[in-house]
Amino acid sequence: MADGPYRYQQPGAAPYYYHSHPPYQHHPRHLARSGSPTNNSRAAYTNETPSPSHSPVSQASHNPYSMFGQNHQQGQHMMMNGGSGHQRYMQAGMANKFQQSSSQQQQQHHHHHQQQNHVGGHQALGHQHTYSSGTMSNVTPHFASSHLHNGTPNNNQIPLSGPVSEHWQQQLVLASEAREASSTPHHHCRKEGVSRVSKGATDSSPDQSPRAGDDEERNRATTTGEIRRQDWDAMDLSGQGLRALSPSLFCHYMFLGKLFIDNNRLTSLHPSLGQLRSLTHLDASNNQLMEIPREIGMLVNLTSLLLFHNKINLLPNEIGYLFKLEMLGIEGNPLDEEVMDEIIRRGSKALITQIRENTPAGPPPNGRDWHILDETSAPETLSVLTYNILCERYATPKLYGYTPSDILAWDYRKGLILSEIKDHDADIVCLQEVDHEGYHEYFRRELAYHDYRGVFSPKTRAKTMADKEAKFVDGCATFFKSSKFVCLDKHVIDFANMAINRPDMKGEHDTFNRVMPRDQIAVVTFFENRATGSRLIVVNVHFLWDPAYKDVKLVQVAILMEQVSKLADRWAKHPPCTDKTAFQHSEIDGEDNVTASNGLQELLAPSQEYSSGTQIPLLVCGDFNSSAGSGVYDLMAQGSVSGKHEDLGNYSYGNFTRDGMAHPFTLKSAYTGTDELSVTNYTPDFRDVIDYIWYSSNGLQIRGVLGDVDLEYLSKVPGFPNHHFPSDHLPLRAEFSVKSRKDVKAVEAKFGPPKDRRS
Repeated sequence: MADGPYRYQQPGAAPYYYHSHPPYQHHPRHLARSGSPTNNSRAAYTNETPSPSHSPVSQASHNPYSMFGQNHQQGQHMMMNGGSGHQRYMQAGMANKFQQSSSQQQQQHHHHHQQQNHVGGHQALGHQHTYSSGTMSNVTPHFASSHLHNGTPNNNQIPLSGPVSEHWQQQLVLASEAREASSTPHHHCRKEGVSRVSKGATDSSPDQSPRAGDDEERNRATTTGEIRRQDWDAMDLSGQGLRALSPSLFCHYMFLGKLFIDNNRLTSLHPSLGQLRSLTHLDASNNQLMEIPREIGMLVNLTSLLLFHNKINLLPNEIGYLFKLEMLGIEGNPLDEEVMDEIIRRGSKALITQIRENTPAGPPPNGRDWHILDETSAPETLSVLTYNILCERYATPKLYGYTPSDILAWDYRKGLILSEIKDHDADIVCLQEVDHEGYHEYFRRELAYHDYRGVFSPKTRAKTMADKEAKFVDGCATFFKSSKFVCLDKHVIDFANMAINRPDMKGEHDTFNRVMPRDQIAVVTFFENRATGSRLIVVNVHFLWDPAYKDVKLVQVAILMEQVSKLADRWAKHPPCTDKTAFQHSEIDGEDNVTASNGLQELLAPSQEYSSGTQIPLLVCGDFNSSAGSGVYDLMAQGSVSGKHEDLGNYSYGNFTRDGMAHPFTLKSAYTGTDELSVTNYTPDFRDVIDYIWYSSNGLQIRGVLGDVDLEYLSKVPGFPNHHFPSDHLPLRAEFSVKSRKDVKAVEAKFGPPKDRRS
């Protein structure tokens, strides 16, 4: 899962910017502005709020600090949208005040035209405007009852179908403040003193401490890439008369948390706006926007989106992705009656939820290409798929609120996951985040119809729970084509248990406090190919996610490879499989999975022998929760890392930190030397490659890999899961050929006791 303020000043920035501060607060209007006397004349809405039948003209005309001169007669300066149709939403129970005669409306319309001549060059809050009357006509509070202030017909004259919510009353206040701010460039800087650069610098690196209340299993780091220094994360471009914004604003300032582009003359927003994924506040009020780009849905961290007084008549469906949005300011736009009624009665969140839950599935992405890397013929090939399927317990609206509830539901997602597994039809399938119930009651049963058997183990916490709770604990499940492979052995590696039982680590304070509480596991399986007799070790693993525990992840990988090395040496001495038909009814899945075909014994081949564990072909698959450049990646790819690796920090883990960590295998990522995947885990706050298929290059040759996901599609959706992707991870698939070995020894298959072998 990039956000967080950067700590250096960006070149070419707007003349006003400021350091991050608490969420935007709409201060009372009596706050003193810089260089302006205190103004108490603009209060919040009360029963005395000006209306078509109650306009305190004299009060406004004698206020020397209002937007208008002392000789200007302001009749309706507090009306919203200038029409009685919108004024009725001001307070519940006031609708009867706006059932005025046509003569009253005509009189107000005539009064409007008399006042338009005074807008062009008035003195407001000590700032002399140079805008033309055409510019200021977009923000003047004087307009006819049948039109909006920006010249758009007032088509949303709808009667209330229920009480006006407090949320809508707050929105009217904010809309009024937005209009009053129209006469002051950089209003937000002046209002909050935000042009001062903060004295203290902040670090854009993610908060690496565990977050209370969050589900630790699905949290991710929230930034990737280089850590930089940045003293400001907001930009104020308000009141500049801008007609367009350069896409470079969105491409080069992706760290922005707040952007103010209100009170300009913008007619559209560039789609590259969607790159500002760290935005929490966007104010585009008092422009001439006709529509909002669909890419607005990429800004899922938005809590405030203010679009007051534009010409927007339709909200894109993608706005439903904004599940954190608390204020959608749309007053003053000719929107549909149903949209207005929903937000007036129930608020912004209810409207966003309604849009999200009723949005149909968009067009599917282009299929992922298959990249052929080796076209030479091979006597023996195998394919493997690895996939973190997003456990049902972790798929919560709190973490995946941008996903419609019915799409996030397990009943929907599990069907798509199963279809993907069947479509890829891999010989070996490694799944992570499979819970006990999902394995035994769904995947094991359904995949048995497609020649698969499985090996499953939950995380170690399941051992301490009652059966009722233990069935929701996730783990790793490895499936294999039973017509092709025989499972000779299996082993579960419990990282915490292995750590505390190592003589060099069990006395270490850090082992007990950091490694032991983590219950991640790996499932290691040992196979033999029925047709060729070659053998294969497959490791299925899911490491700790937390970026604050890089040291723990590195220790877990070191323990994994240490144990795999020991298992490989032991399995190199494993006796030959002389009666493969005995494995038709595998005890791994029980006797109900009968998949052997007639005449299978005729296809059996003698078992191959291996002089050492490193000669056995090895696959290590799973969710490593680590990207390239990390200690985890370096240890897997390079075969060793120093005990002083930066990921270990100042922690002590016995021989691992004294002598370093190493393994004897020559491992490569299946995607090494190819067009690397852009992502394997895709959410709004985290996008990176953290899933891998590692293979031993001395025993296997890569032949092809499943390519990247449609990048154009990624630019339009904020994260997975969605209608087309059932998990927040992508499945990885690779195909290999088994290298021939000159020192291979074959043992003829026969019926009877196993033949003795020399150690």
